[in-house]
Amino acid sequence: MFGWWRRRRPPPPIPDTLWQGVLSSYPFLASQPEGDEPRLRALAAEFLRGKEFHGAQGLAITDEIAVAIAAQAVLPVLRLGLSWYDDFVGIVVHADQVVARRRAEDEAGVVHEWDEVLAGEAMDRGPVMLSWRDVQAAGEATGSAYNVVVHEFIHKIDMRDGKPDGCPPLPPRQRRAWKAVMEAEYERFRERVVIAERFGGEPTWLDPYGAENPGEFFAVAGEAYFINRAKFGEEFPALLALFDGFFRPPA
Repeated sequence: MFGWWRRRRPPPPIPDTLWQGVLSSYPFLASQPEGDEPRLRALAAEFLRGKEFHGAQGLAITDEIAVAIAAQAVLPVLRLGLSWYDDFVGIVVHADQVVARRRAEDEAGVVHEWDEVLAGEAMDRGPVMLSWRDVQAAGEATGSAYNVVVHEFIHKIDMRDGKPDGCPPLPPRQRRAWKAVMEAEYERFRERVVIAERFGGEPTWLDPYGAENPGEFFAVAGEAYFINRAKFGEEFPALLALFDGFFRPPA
């Protein structure tokens, strides 16, 4: 492990062999719009300078792991800038999924406890946790919309103004316009999930987990937007226009 991504000024460039290896493992990175690859590579190097990676479950953080995660993490802020990620430093990478013990009290005051299997988790003003096995799966899932890294970093963007509610920080007028589109698309997606799961309808292309709440729908839709833009545009044309306006603002 070279450790060259640790904090330095200016950030060292990502070596060619290492970068090309990541592009080969994650083809969607190489298929970004023309001219975006140099920006992606430079921003990934900047990301690596400012973040700290920690291996868990005996996982050793290699250059390949760090660069693969960094390249995917910066996709949502490629045109927004890394300041959107300035509320945290740590990225904890587990070898595989982890089980978290959950506890919540309902409106009647009854306390519920359960185990939840996690491929990733974004903590408000805290670190991001990722399963390396699931990070790798994003490169192997040709044609899908699955990407745990993008998912969790969309949550970090959503959390900038509080709990994830499916809307990034926006001025009031833009926020109202965003939520009008997002809520309509969320309800439409929820209906499709219900039809698929209860009545034998066609399975949804997006992960049905997106039907849990608007915050998860934003993260799940964000995965598809960055990983398989063409298919996403066919399925969600209204969201494509909405996301373009936020993630790809005019220069």
